[in-house]
Amino acid sequence: MIIGLVTAVSASACYGTGSVLQAVGSRRSARREAAAASATVTTQHGGPSLLSTAKAAVTWEFMAGSVLDLVGFGLGALAARLLPLFLSQTVISANLVITAVLGIKLLGIRLNRPEWVSIAVVCSALVLLAGAAGPEGGGRTPISTHWWLLAASVLLIGCGTLAVRWMGSKAAILAGLLSGLGFGVVGIGVRVLNGADPLAPGALLTDPALYAILLAGVGGMYLHTVALQIGSVNGATAALVVGETVVPGILGVIWLGDASRPGYTWVAIFGFALAVAGAVAVAWLGEPEDAPAQGRQPEELTASG
Repeated sequence: MIIGLVTAVSASACYGTGSVLQAVGSRRSARREAAAASATVTTQHGGPSLLSTAKAAVTWEFMAGSVLDLVGFGLGALAARLLPLFLSQTVISANLVITAVLGIKLLGIRLNRPEWVSIAVVCSALVLLAGAAGPEGGGRTPISTHWWLLAASVLLIGCGTLAVRWMGSKAAILAGLLSGLGFGVVGIGVRVLNGADPLAPGALLTDPALYAILLAGVGGMYLHTVALQIGSVNGATAALVVGETVVPGILGVIWLGDASRPGYTWVAIFGFALAVAGAVAVAWLGEPEDAPAQGRQPEELTASG
């Protein structure tokens, strides 16, 4: 349990730091495109073009954030095998707190008192969850459900990609939510994956869950990147928190047999609800994050880091 918690916290730190660095890179690239009056910045519906997303992805901040995301991805996968999903996914999703705090320095975001209270609520809820969590469930499931998991990942990423191209900036929260659901698929897929422990390459490579993990992971990162381009970093990450936490947590209990310690079920439920509510509140109680950064040049943002 301790090793799993340390792993989940480390994954959360990587994801949170990576999100802020990616937001800095995305916004730097967007300002350059706007200054150049480029016609390739958006689609006809106002969504980011593939070219603009690619240009954002080659800024050094974004690349550094992506490396941290990959490290967080590996740590998160390990945590999903060591802890119940309702605990591992909630701890990892607490990266919103790290995103908000680092955003003060790197993005010029100001947190007000309600936001600080919400951060304290999230931290308290994680303590409740850690104390109430029991051993993780089995994870052995019929291969047919692995195919359903792959189909779900295709549907999520496909719908998200179409939404951001057709809806433009209006799809920021939806993109964040679908990216979170994608990361939730990763957590579930890791738990049910055949041939991982002990290692059996044949079983591993023929398991649809492996390809669901890869598709949902890469697609989730893409949708989160787009959400950071077209919307609030806190809002996009809050939507990600809900998608990454609620559905996998419920499926972990119903489908995989995750459970709390005897007599602590109400504590786990309360802590879970409190963590999700607090994380969403962090995003919605603060000032619009573009306000303090208006008029600042890319060099000023770098200097402030």
